[in-house]
Amino acid sequence: MKKLLTLLLLSFSLITFAKKPDSRYFELRIYYCHPGRLDALLNRFRNHTTKIFEKHGMTNVGYWIPNKNDQNALYYIMAYPSQAARDSSWKHFSADPEWKEVAKKSEETGKIVARVTSIFMNATDFSPKIKKNIKSPDRTFEMRTYTATPDKIENVLARFRNHTTKLFEKHGMTNIAYFRTIEKEGQSKLLYLLAHKSEEAGKASFDAFRNDPEWIKVRDESEKNGKIVEKVESILMSPTDFSTIK
Repeated sequence: MKKLLTLLLLSFSLITFAKKPDSRYFELRIYYCHPGRLDALLNRFRNHTTKIFEKHGMTNVGYWIPNKNDQNALYYIMAYPSQAARDSSWKHFSADPEWKEVAKKSEETGKIVARVTSIFMNATDFSPKIKKNIKSPDRTFEMRTYTATPDKIENVLARFRNHTTKLFEKHGMTNIAYFRTIEKEGQSKLLYLLAHKSEEAGKASFDAFRNDPEWIKVRDESEKNGKIVEKVESILMSPTDFSTIK
């Protein structure tokens, strides 16, 4: 009886302390600036926008500039309690007199943003907890997007959940966050963020990863009935000075 009680208490503890998936609603926003206006955008975010976001219940997750930035872009990720909360927050943000004044003043010499792209996402069940590390030395970040072959997204997620993330760590890469995109049409994609000590370190890590016999075995086993990934997109980025993740 005492042994049974101990086992029940242990089981309860494991359930209680098991990592719960991050249930927040995430948004990747990409701002494409008019030529020569990226610095004005960064100043606006640094000095005003991020604080006004927080005022309206939005969480600043991270801000990055692509290393090859021929489109004058700023990438950033926001988190909200839910989709409804996101819509409400943006409505109040847009109507905020403080924001209107900031936007007006910042654009006295011309428009800043040419266009905005939004990608809505949910955290995967294997995504690590997103940590703020403002005191950490700057690193190179890599955003990778995987488009699965038709009806194979669950296979891709299973491979990452059970194997890939651990192999990334084995080869010196830091798993930052993993998301499943929310698509209006078609299947979702896997979008994730890694951190490397440098761009060169990231390349060396991936070279070692791709040649790892354990990875080759996992890859071949997962693709015994055909390829599961149709396309991989990668963007190397550097954090802004005001990003909460560096």
